[in-house]
Amino acid sequence: MRVTIDQDKCVGAGQCVFAAPDVFDQRDDDGVVVLLDEEPPAEQWEATREAAHVCPALAILVEG
Repeated sequence: MRVTIDQDKCVGAGQCVFAAPDVFDQRDDDGVVVLLDEEPPAEQWEATREAAHVCPALAILVEG
C-alpha cells in the first residue's frame, strides 16, 4: 500500500487522525494533514483505507 496526500485539498477536519493516528497527524498551526508513513505496515491498511474514506475533502489517495 502507498499513501499520498494533497495538503492543498485538506480542510483540517482531522478525521484521518482519528481513524489512523499512526499514519496521519495534523500541523499545529492550521490543522492540515501530515503523512507520517507513506507505506504503512499491513496492520494499518484497514485504518488507512477508512481514513481515506472519511476524509471530507478527498485529500488522501490510497493505492494498493
